[in-house]
Amino acid sequence: MTSPEQSQSVAMQEFAKGLWKENPVFVSVLGMCPSLAVTNSAINALAMGLATLFVLIGSSILVSALRKAIPKQVRITAYIVIIATFVTVVDFSLAAFFPSIHKALGAFIALIVVNCIILGRQESFAGKNGVKLSIMDAAGMGIGFTFALLCIGIIREILGNGSLFDVSLFGPTFEPWIIMILPPGGFFALGFLLLFFNWYTQKRNAKIQPAS
Repeated sequence: MTSPEQSQSVAMQEFAKGLWKENPVFVSVLGMCPSLAVTNSAINALAMGLATLFVLIGSSILVSALRKAIPKQVRITAYIVIIATFVTVVDFSLAAFFPSIHKALGAFIALIVVNCIILGRQESFAGKNGVKLSIMDAAGMGIGFTFALLCIGIIREILGNGSLFDVSLFGPTFEPWIIMILPPGGFFALGFLLLFFNWYTQKRNAKIQPAS
């Protein structure tokens, strides 16, 4: 029988893995479409990340709770229907309360339905584990994804507009790098962050690796 301490430790491990060790963008390189398309500003990146986080947690709860009731033959279809329901909630909520952000994100909100991060977590984790672990897994992956989008969005907005969350940082004399808010800027920012992430991970592993 698993003790409460062990259960808590396992839950925290499932949460933490999505933040760094199995980060959806920097490690698994998933969700590239929104990572490159909507990160031309920090606010858009944050909105997309939070929307994905909400859908991921909500769908994970339902999939985990209904995992024994969903026939194996239609599980993928059932997962997509559940995910689409939460995406619709996000879509209508953004349109009602944040119309400017909804317009900026455009069709990419609807594309959350086919985001491989979300469907992958339902198939590989939520459909096989309890609600508590599924929530922790979804929260970790969702926050890790939001963090990655925000990093890309911050770099692109600062260099491309000279601002952060629409607040000017350098004044009127700053010459923005227009390319950073264009599609190639997404590749440049992502490539730089992947390089840094891999370098830091290798450096960290080298430190904790016992001397031979």
